[in-house]
Amino acid sequence: MNTDDERVTVRDVAARAGVSATTVSRVIKGDYPVAHGTRTRVLRAMRELDYVLNVHARALSGASTKMVAFVLDDVTGPSFSYVARGVEQQAAAEGRLCMVCTTHGDPGRELAVVEAMREQRADAVILVGGGSLDDAYRERMSHFAHALDRAGSRLVLCGRPPLGDDVPSTVVEYDNEGGAYAMTSHLLSQGHRHVVLMGADQPGQASTTKLDRVRGFVRAHESFDVPYDPDLIVPCGLGRADGYDNMRRLIARGARFTAVFAATDMVAIGVLAALREAGIKVPDDVSLAGYDDIPFAADVQPGLTTVHIPTEELGRTAVRLALNRQERQHVVLGTHIVVRNSVRPPTRRPPATRSRS
Repeated sequence: MNTDDERVTVRDVAARAGVSATTVSRVIKGDYPVAHGTRTRVLRAMRELDYVLNVHARALSGASTKMVAFVLDDVTGPSFSYVARGVEQQAAAEGRLCMVCTTHGDPGRELAVVEAMREQRADAVILVGGGSLDDAYRERMSHFAHALDRAGSRLVLCGRPPLGDDVPSTVVEYDNEGGAYAMTSHLLSQGHRHVVLMGADQPGQASTTKLDRVRGFVRAHESFDVPYDPDLIVPCGLGRADGYDNMRRLIARGARFTAVFAATDMVAIGVLAALREAGIKVPDDVSLAGYDDIPFAADVQPGLTTVHIPTEELGRTAVRLALNRQERQHVVLGTHIVVRNSVRPPTRRPPATRSRS
């Protein structure tokens, strides 16, 4: 980890721009007129040297903010909330405050939040959930990982794969593809041959979480030597309404299937509502499985068969590794199937699904 002495200073910027340290300070504070050309040179030097303005560091002579930032899509997501609890618990045990930031699924907002937390000198910036596969996004995030490392901080990828071998970051994954493979294998071993995967990427999106779950689904079919129907891999968001709306559309077009594997438990709950509305019984007519094992999955009727993710452990491990870097910095936690009452062997042939309307 770099020390404060290795960080870029006002004097470094002044030397690069060919001006005095006082002039650099005036540009930063904006409280004194500086010639346009001079200001441009100073700002260019700041960018080239990756100088980070930090009011806390100036006021406290480089002292740490004793804070970790937890960046997620949506605080209302049930699985995210349990990861957040693990982060908060471990942060408190390590003597840190925890700041929660939301991105609402916007990669641009995520990048802006990471930049803001870098300026605040957070000890760690923890990104939770699937990351974008866009090349420009990955390049920019890699840049921030290096910048955080130079500032003595750490980028933590929690529940998403690494950005590359040369990118300084802490990675705490779970076996995402393996969980999807295991659940699909469970459905196939029960005799299902027409399985819907509800939760592929939507047009214009590319999520690591969804991609790995599709890979596990496809790999299981290959292992069982069972062909899958591409039309039953349905692009879908990860919320209850997404599952409900997409299942209604699938029913309306008369698709034939005996099982549905939903990419999240919340999607599965929406699917269940749509099936019931159409008079289709679970598991008598159609089996249903989810992913995440949120507490509600055990309470819904019938109890939802699902893939368990160690959510709180993910959060605790992310903080512990980021703050104790003598430990291994890439960990993959296991997933497993929780069998309840929503899956059973299929009837002789897939039922025709028609809307009652």
